[in-house]
This record gives sequence, C-alpha cells and structure tokens, in this order.
Amino acid sequence: MVKVLRRRPVFALACSILMCLAFVGVFAPWLAPGDIDSQDLLRRLQPPGWRDEAGNLYIAGTDHLGRDIAGRLIHGSRISLLIGVLAVAFGGGVGLTLGLLAGYYGGKVDAMIMRFTDMQLAFPFLLLALALVAILGPGIFNVILVLAITSWIHYAKVIRGDVLQVRNREYIEAAVALGIPNHQIIFRHILPNVFSSFLVVASFQVAALIIAESSLSYLGLGVPTSVPTWGGMLADGREYVTDAWWLSVLPGLAIMLAALSFNIIGDGLRDLMDPTQRISKKRASGKSRARNISPNDATERTRDIGRTTDDARAHKKLKVSETRA
Repeated sequence: MVKVLRRRPVFALACSILMCLAFVGVFAPWLAPGDIDSQDLLRRLQPPGWRDEAGNLYIAGTDHLGRDIAGRLIHGSRISLLIGVLAVAFGGGVGLTLGLLAGYYGGKVDAMIMRFTDMQLAFPFLLLALALVAILGPGIFNVILVLAITSWIHYAKVIRGDVLQVRNREYIEAAVALGIPNHQIIFRHILPNVFSSFLVVASFQVAALIIAESSLSYLGLGVPTSVPTWGGMLADGREYVTDAWWLSVLPGLAIMLAALSFNIIGDGLRDLMDPTQRISKKRASGKSRARNISPNDATERTRDIGRTTDDARAHKKLKVSETRA
C-alpha cells in the first residue's frame, strides 16, 4: 500500500484530505467547542482572522448573525459526510442486490428490473429528489432516504453488466453443473468478482451525493436550517457575496475538496482494480521509453543484436560440423 501511495502522489493527497475531513467530522464537538448557534449582531460579518474584545480568534470570520463560521464548517462536515456515506450504503446495497439478480437470472427478472431502472432514469435526478423531499419533508433521515432512492440505479446497471460477463465463465458453469444453489453461486463466486466495480462506483457516488445534499440544503429542502450544513451556509451567504465573500467561498471550498477527493480516490481505485488499465499504462510507459532512446543508443543496440545473432549462427554451424564428424 505504501508503494502504491508513493507512485500516486495525487491519490495519496486525496486520501489524506479525506482522512482529515473524517477526523474533523468525528471529533467536531472537541475541535469546535461551545455553542455554534450563539448569535451576536455586534460581531456580524467580521472577516477571517478577526479577534473580539476578549481576544477570541475567529479563523474563518463570522456570518450575518455573528456566528463562528469555522465551528459551523467543522460541524457541517459531519452532516455532509454522514449523509453521503449512508446514502451510498443504502442505495448501493439495493443497487448491488438488484444488479446481481438481474444479471444472473436474466429473462423476466432482468427485463422487469431494467425497465424500472429506465423509468427512473427518465426523470432528472435533482427534480426527482426535490419532489420526494417535498413529499417527505426536511430531515436528515429523509434526505438520506431520498438520495438512496434516486441513486441505486447507477449500481444496478454497472453490476448487471459485470455479472453478464462473469456468468458465462467456466467455473460458474461448473458450479451450476455440480448443483450448487443459486444464492451460493451469486454471493460466493460472482459477488467477489464484481465488488471492485461496486467500490469504484460508490466512491464516485459519495461525491455526487454530497453535492446533491448541498444543493437541496441550498434550496431549503434538505436538512433543517437549525442544523449547520455546507449547503445551508452557502444559501446564507448568497446575499452577501460582494460584502462578505467568506460566507460563500469557505463552504464552497469545503464541498469542492470533499467531492474532488472522492473523485480522485474513485479514479485511483479504478486504475488499481482494473487490470486493463494497468496493461495500457505499462504499454504507454514502454512506448515513451522507446521514444526517449537517443539515435546513438539505438544504433549501438542494433549492433549488439547483430553480433549476438552472428555468434549464434556461428555456434550453430560449429555444432552441425561436429555432429557430422
């Protein structure tokens, strides 16, 4: 693992950022003690690095109600990461199960699941999420449920395609011929071969769902306003962009770092788990090395190859003459 991180510095940086965000989210009550909802209009819209009369430092400044932005960013990381990860866990579990069933059984089961998937794909993702949140109402659990319902189709389609390839291999046909039950074939022989694709899709979906949660909170249909979230902080700062840029820029940077880190990790996992990606990269590196060879080196290597060939021919002729003698 250390070698992989050394070879991929961008992947290592993304993992470090994600670990820092997770650490901040888990230990938010200790990293940002005190009441993050306490308001003081006398200290409203203060820039980052401002100190009050008591000497307290506000690293990220204050918002339009005089609340500490740094503390709200720290507590907001808990909500955004929690919603993204749990929505992926629920939606991914449903999509993985349905994709396995559709790919393995085929026929009517496959047709029914895929037609339902196509029906859901006909609706825009954000529009469907807005409709469901409007019906269920705001709340952390409702947002997680809505995002899980609207995202399971991505896992189902990818896993179904992988299962269709694995299902026709010899060891699966041998397991069927031996009379092994279908559920054992699916979970023992097929699932381990498609789980890498599931991890890659899940890492990309966490980033997408964090942005979706921020969009819902920005529109006032996500988490209640009493709970600090990055999207809600963006919505609070949209009226003060020209006067207090930090109200919108800092939550936007947090969303960007989280989403970008998950996307880079997903890209790295795809390269690590997909053998075709590794083979293509090795071929590309071999071609680049061949291009970097100077003309003198190429001429010298050609001469060496010619000498080796001549020596081999002479040795072969010597053996033939000895055999005749």
